[in-house]
Amino acid sequence: MEQKPKPTIEELRAVLNALGRADADTARITAFTSEEDGAEYAVWRIDGDETAVLKRAKAFEIACYETYFRDGTPYVPALLGTCRTGDGDWLLTEYCEGRDLRRCDRPRLVKAIDALAGLQNAFWQRADLYDSCITMERAEKAVKDRGTYLGSEKLERAYAAFERVYRETPRTLSHEDLLPINVLANEDRAVLIDWEHAGILPYAGPFARLIAHGREDEDAFFYLTEADRDFAIGYYYERLPQMHGISYADYRRTLDHFLFYEYCEWIMLGNRYDARGDERFGYCSKLADRTADRLLQ
Repeated sequence: MEQKPKPTIEELRAVLNALGRADADTARITAFTSEEDGAEYAVWRIDGDETAVLKRAKAFEIACYETYFRDGTPYVPALLGTCRTGDGDWLLTEYCEGRDLRRCDRPRLVKAIDALAGLQNAFWQRADLYDSCITMERAEKAVKDRGTYLGSEKLERAYAAFERVYRETPRTLSHEDLLPINVLANEDRAVLIDWEHAGILPYAGPFARLIAHGREDEDAFFYLTEADRDFAIGYYYERLPQMHGISYADYRRTLDHFLFYEYCEWIMLGNRYDARGDERFGYCSKLADRTADRLLQ
């Protein structure tokens, strides 16, 4: 897909004017950049009368804010405005101080799980919202796509079992890309950002994605100790599944299925794009194989 050209500062000021910012012509505008390669995101910090974040957003993210967060919540940056211009859809939100969870520690992990569980308790089994944003039908298509190119009869059998569990798991608000980079936490709270893929979907998906790719290796992109991972599994259970009558055994079985799903992402990518030499392919293959053994018992 062809990327849209980077907007000029003048074009961004026009967007801020469309959003009703009184300081649109004087605010300082700074692009957020990737810490990996310094590339600029289509997201800008706006410093003026108040600090905010301007994002060239996908329609699904705006729909998510307008459907789920219009009345506000402490777990997501507050919505300040949306607009559509000839250059696309735009989202203006509160600027939240904090660091992401790539270098995870226990206090920020607690706040992240509090935020996730707080949102999911609020939207638990909201059947009136099943057709909003990313629907179950759309999500199941993505699930089926990931199940291709696994290259192993055992993994395929375990994946078929996961698909059954996916359909049967209780549903709530699900951030379908809750990697540690999409959490910002400080001493007071954590917020979940980048809601481009969300809907009322199986509850275990976001938590599994949050912890699946952390490693107890200081050089890892996502650092998470085994002790903190084990803590998180129990802490999340107490704050969501247990409150809805789900036994710990059923929760752990469900979580294993969703962790398996996460490991299969890199297996599918490695096989599909002939990238089996990627270290992540080998790492996730081992985890998926061990998890499949448990799931097929």
